[in-house]
Amino acid sequence: MSPAKLTRLPLRLLVIPLALLAGCAHQLKPDSAALATPVPATALAATIAASPEAMPADKSLADANLTPNEANADSAAATDEGTTASLDSAGLPGPPVDSVVIVKQADLLERLRAGFALDDVDERAVAVQLNWFANHPDFLERTFGRSELWLYYIVGQLEKRNMPRELALLPVIESAFEPYAYSSARAAGLWQFISDTGRRFGLKQDWWYDGRRDPIEATRAALDYLQALHNEFNGDWLLAIAAYNCGELAVERAIQKNQRAGKPTDFWHLKLPAETHGYVPELLAMRRLVANPARYGLEFSRILNEPYFVQISTGGQIDLEVVAKIAGISTEDLYTLNPAFHRWATDPTGPHRLLVPVDASEGLEQTLAQLTPEQRMRIEHYTVQHGDTVATIAHRFVTKPDVIRELNDLGPSDPLVIDTALRVPSNVVLPEKAARAAMLFDSPARLQRRHRGVRPDIRVARRGDTLYGIAQRLGTDVHTLAEANGLRPGDRLHRGQKLRVGSSTLGADSTLAAGKSAHSTNASAIAVAASDSGRRVTYKVRRGDTLYGIARLLQVTVIELVGWNDMSGDRNLKPGQTLVAFVRSRS
Repeated sequence: MSPAKLTRLPLRLLVIPLALLAGCAHQLKPDSAALATPVPATALAATIAASPEAMPADKSLADANLTPNEANADSAAATDEGTTASLDSAGLPGPPVDSVVIVKQADLLERLRAGFALDDVDERAVAVQLNWFANHPDFLERTFGRSELWLYYIVGQLEKRNMPRELALLPVIESAFEPYAYSSARAAGLWQFISDTGRRFGLKQDWWYDGRRDPIEATRAALDYLQALHNEFNGDWLLAIAAYNCGELAVERAIQKNQRAGKPTDFWHLKLPAETHGYVPELLAMRRLVANPARYGLEFSRILNEPYFVQISTGGQIDLEVVAKIAGISTEDLYTLNPAFHRWATDPTGPHRLLVPVDASEGLEQTLAQLTPEQRMRIEHYTVQHGDTVATIAHRFVTKPDVIRELNDLGPSDPLVIDTALRVPSNVVLPEKAARAAMLFDSPARLQRRHRGVRPDIRVARRGDTLYGIAQRLGTDVHTLAEANGLRPGDRLHRGQKLRVGSSTLGADSTLAAGKSAHSTNASAIAVAASDSGRRVTYKVRRGDTLYGIARLLQVTVIELVGWNDMSGDRNLKPGQTLVAFVRSRS
C-alpha cells in the first residue's frame, strides 16, 4: 500500500474576483456597507487549491466509532447516510408502492443543504454578514479546505440527533474549522469551548490531552450543549445559538427585560451583546451562501460524501510517531487528525483511540496490538548525576515528574541513586501546532508564578460602563475581561464595581508570550520567524474593529499583531490605521 496522504482531493472554490473588504466577521458592519447582490457565475474564475492544515463519554460516541472495514463499506453503500424518499410507483417499473429507496448523495454539501431547517429571514444584519463572506474568498478557501476533514462526521452526528444541519456550519464562525484555534478568551478547538464549559460537558483536560480540541468529543459536547439550550428556550434555535455565544444567562435576562416592557422576545428584538448580534446573522448568512452560492458569484466544488478518517483502538498509551510510521503517514498529519494530544504520546488514562485516514487504516489496529511495551513507547536512558532530582530530570526531557516516576516504577518518596540508569522519554520535536498547544497548557502555571505578588491593576466601573465598552477601551476581548473577573460577557456592571484589568490579568491568554513585560521581546521574535515563512499583508482598521477580531480574520494571534505593529504600549485602534501581519500559508 502506498503511503497515505492527509490530503485527498483539494477543495476548489471558484470565485469571481471581488474587492477584499476589511472587517471583522464577528463585528456588526457599518450601515453604509454595501450589501451583497446576486452576480452570475463566470468561467473566468480563479481556481484556489486548499489543503488541510479521547475518551468516549456516551453511547452516541461509541456508536460513531467506525472500524476501518465499516468506513470503507460506507463509501460504497448508503444504509444510513443518505436521504430517504417514499416513491409512488403505481404503473411504473421498479419497486412496489410501499418500498423505501435510500439515495446516497455524492456531494456532501448537497446532503448538508437537504437538512437545512432554519428559516431564511429577511434581516439586514444577515445581508451585511453575507456581504462580508462574499468579499473574503481567501477566508472561505482556508476554512472550507479544512472542513473536508471534519464536515462529514459532524453532519452525520446532526442527522443522528435530528438537529438542523446548519449547525454544522458553526465551526466556520467559531474557529474557521481549525481545531488548534485558541482565542484570547482561552477558548479552544473547532467549537471554541472555554475550560469550565468544556468540563461541564465532560471534556477532559490534562497534561497529555485537551478534549476541547478533540473533534469527536468536542462535537459531542457542542451538540449536547446546543440541544440543552434548545430545550431551555422552548425550541427556539436562534435563541439557543445566541446563548451558545454569550451564555444562557445573558439571553434569559434580555428576555425577562423585554417581557417586563411588553416587547417581543424573539432574537431580533432582544438587547444582546454586540458580538452576539453579529454571531447569529453570521450563521444565517453562511447558510444562505452555502444554499445558493451561484447567486453570489461563488461555486463550491464537490466535497466527497464519505468519511476521511476512521477511529482505531490503540489498546493503551502509545507514541504518536510510532503509529505514524506504521500507518505510512507523516507525524504532522497524524497530529492534524488528533489535535487533542499535545505531547509525544497519547494520554495514559485515555482515550485509547486515534483518528487515521481511511486509506491508512487497513491492518493498523491489529499491528498496534502486537507491539511490545518497549516498541509502543520510545525511550532513552539517562544516568543520574549528583544534584539531580526527578523534577530537574523531567524538565530536561520536557516532561513532568509523574512520567519519570511511572517509567521507572518510582514511588512518590523513592530517592534517586547516583550513577543508576533511568528510563526517560525520547527527545521528540513536536509539530509546530502541537508544540504551541503544549505551551498554552503549560503557560498558565508559569504566568501565575511570574505574577505572584504583583498587585493587579484595578478599574472602578462608572455609571453606564459595560464590559464591552471597557474591553474595547483596553484593546482586549470582552471574554478575556469577563473571565478574569468571574463574570459573563453579558453581565451588567454597577457603579463602583472593581474590575481586574492589569497586564498580569489580561495578558495570560497570550499564546507565545507570558505577561506584558515579555510581550515585546517574544512578539518581535515571532515577527522575524513569520516574515521568513509568511506573506506580508496590510489591514486598514475600520470603525468597530478589535485586535481580537482582526487576528481572527487573519488567523494570527493578538500577541503577533501587537509585536508586528509595535503596539505593546498602546493597543487602542483608530479607524484608518494600517496594521501589518505576516500570514502563514497552510501546510
